[in-house]
Amino acid sequence: MTIIDFDLKKPTKTPLLIVISGPSGIGKDTVVQGLKDRQLPFHFVITATSRAPRENEVDGEDYFFYSKNTFEKMIQEGQFLEHAWVYSAYKGVPKAHVREALESGEDVVMRLDVQGAQTVRELCPDAILVFLTAHSKAEWLQRLRDRRSETEEELNLRIKTAKAEYETLDIFDYIVVNENNKLSQTLDVIESIILAEHHRIQPRKVQL
Repeated sequence: MTIIDFDLKKPTKTPLLIVISGPSGIGKDTVVQGLKDRQLPFHFVITATSRAPRENEVDGEDYFFYSKNTFEKMIQEGQFLEHAWVYSAYKGVPKAHVREALESGEDVVMRLDVQGAQTVRELCPDAILVFLTAHSKAEWLQRLRDRRSETEEELNLRIKTAKAEYETLDIFDYIVVNENNKLSQTLDVIESIILAEHHRIQPRKVQL
């Protein structure tokens, strides 16, 4: 009789921390909503902001909308995993929400600007950082203009900021093209990344 004296190895299911990031107007909200619509077994962390809601945005679904004073009080109390002043408003991720999600055993998805992604990289080196980009500069600029939510001065600031953000690509693990009218393709790529990460020989160890 043949005796097998070794253990068979199988993929381990350890929760991942996935950050969807990229410049303003690149489609982060749309991509995250697309992942939600697929009803994947992910926990989606909602970002907090001190800006006013845009049309059709819902408090507690799109963002947690706080006043500037409330946000600053929460900063003083250390309630945020990361926070930053971005385009004339605060943005941040509540610590408690991320920790509770990871403890549940589910993969955690966060939508962050590039500055926030940099902070998460420092706090959690094993987080998976995905940088969204457009098919072309012209396509991206048209998305910004189509939103009609910024003045020309604000638009120019976002363009200037995006140039600096593209210089941070080396902190990211993956870059994914989010092309107009090809959302399904973008979502397929991100799902494939997450699936592959769960099959790593040395699993990532997310600690916050």
